[in-house]
Amino acid sequence: MTKREKNILFAALAVGLVFVLTQGYPAIKSQYSARAERIDAIQTSLERERRLIEDAQMWNERRAQVLARGDELTGQLFQDSSIPLVSANIQRLVRDFANETNVSITSTKLAESMETDGWLLVEQELTILTNNQSYILSFLDQIETSSPLLAVSGFSVRRNRNQYAGTITVVGFSRTTPARTGAAD
Repeated sequence: MTKREKNILFAALAVGLVFVLTQGYPAIKSQYSARAERIDAIQTSLERERRLIEDAQMWNERRAQVLARGDELTGQLFQDSSIPLVSANIQRLVRDFANETNVSITSTKLAESMETDGWLLVEQELTILTNNQSYILSFLDQIETSSPLLAVSGFSVRRNRNQYAGTITVVGFSRTTPARTGAAD
């Protein structure tokens, strides 16, 4: 090999070395970085999957509790979806409670209602009369612990000689559309 051929060979090696350093090394480095990022993402996914597997039992228990609570709450709603039926059921329940606690219902007003997003709220105002204030407390306690659930949204009482007279506004709820089941969720 002549000196000129050796110089050409060294020049070619130098050009090749510069090419590898300017093009090859950054390409290898970017592939290495991308591979490291994929490994990190896979490790993060594995950790998340492990946590999900560990938490699966807890979530199943919570789901069962929520479904049971949903069934319990559904039992506390009036099952009728029309205002007159819900109002009649509220009046019937309140009259039963009044009879049990020696409270007289002297009049009822026309029920007021509000419907929104598949829910129906019916508000019934009644006028009550009794001769003992402790009967009123028993009456309110009966309403508070009723099933379907009733709530007192307004109450006033005044003493008139030996009688207590007042008004009570009772609220009941119903679904106008069927509730979603746990399987559909």
